[in-house]
Amino acid sequence: MTHFLHQPLQTLDPEVAALIAQEGQRQSDRLELVASENHISLAQREAGGSVLADTTVEGYPGARFLSASADVDALEQLAIARACRLFGARFANVQPHSGTQANQAALLALLRPGDTLLSMDLRAGGHFSHGAGGTLSGDWFTARHYGVDPHTGLIDPDKVLSLARQHRPRLIIAGASAYPRSIDFARFAAIAHEVGALLLVDMAHVAGLVATGHFPNPLPHADVVTTTTYKNLRGPRGGLILCNEPALAARLDAALCPGLQGTPLMQMVAAKAVAFGEALQPEFQAYSAQVLRNARALGAGLAARGIDQLTGGTDVPFVVAHLRPLGVQAAPLVRALDALQVGCSAVPVPGDANFEQAHGLRLGVSALTTRGMAEAECDVVAGIVAEAGRALAAGLPPPAGAADTVRALCRRFPLAPVGVDAPASLATALSTTRSCP
Repeated sequence: MTHFLHQPLQTLDPEVAALIAQEGQRQSDRLELVASENHISLAQREAGGSVLADTTVEGYPGARFLSASADVDALEQLAIARACRLFGARFANVQPHSGTQANQAALLALLRPGDTLLSMDLRAGGHFSHGAGGTLSGDWFTARHYGVDPHTGLIDPDKVLSLARQHRPRLIIAGASAYPRSIDFARFAAIAHEVGALLLVDMAHVAGLVATGHFPNPLPHADVVTTTTYKNLRGPRGGLILCNEPALAARLDAALCPGLQGTPLMQMVAAKAVAFGEALQPEFQAYSAQVLRNARALGAGLAARGIDQLTGGTDVPFVVAHLRPLGVQAAPLVRALDALQVGCSAVPVPGDANFEQAHGLRLGVSALTTRGMAEAECDVVAGIVAEAGRALAAGLPPPAGAADTVRALCRRFPLAPVGVDAPASLATALSTTRSCP
């Protein structure tokens, strides 16, 4: 009855083992420019797949609804201490399963149903968890949105102030998922204070840069800061909530548990602790600086090949290529690049009505930098993107040799082995059988 406890995955379930192995190979053979993607360390994978997956401990250290060992409490306290040290916060909640759940907990702690919030429009680079229709944040609260200047692509603080005076929101949200410039958090705080609002900053796409001083830290200005723990922070999938006020920290804790979720995934809390520890090392400082150099090199490479950047540059780990002057939409180019094993995503730019007709191509460099690539390689990637874009505009297939260039880069900068071994025959069969039985 207990034999399954001791069998490795490739023996107990070779079908799952084969799929994991195939995914590892896919990642190794692909240049990942999706801005939310990165590659985590072996140590994080070990923690994330550890015996802590067996632990059920609803609540918080020292105040669990279910009993917890001293080891589990100490582990969560370690993750909290490292997060606070990393970002200069007094309080941290390391339990959110995602950045979206971190945002939901913040909204439940700060607002009542029907209250008004003011956030960046999704079409201007905002995130759906900031009040988009069809989401908890959009359905439970009255969401109003600010955009960007149609000519510069930049946030206009005076327009934000005007909208805040008009709508008198209870909460203002700063932070975005496709805005390539730094944000004046002090100005946002001043606007919030003038209209009696609280300020929430979602720094998910720049958390690694914030941790190393390469992007403004919102903690001195915001009431609450949320983030994912992956992207350019280079940690496991999950979320994080930070603040500096004790009473507010207690409300945030209660909003997350029991308000939104029960037992935390303690194995992922352990992986977060490892990631925060990695981010506190000098090597991560160097990595973060290289991320920013690579993003700017990628943008410069695109510009040199006639492809504009939204706002003319970047202060974040990605660039947004503006494709309208090229005469193509982003979605077909995403598909063309995906066929070359280059990952990226379509985002709207000023003038776009929706994502389906978007002319923005978001290209992140965090994963490439993790693999060891630098400015020269990002210029090569810019050439691949530009050539594919021009071919699409001309109604032609991607240029011959582009796929070879991608493969050569992947071989020069290999990933560590990912996944588990599986019988080759089963892996082959799975690779040709994708439909449900």
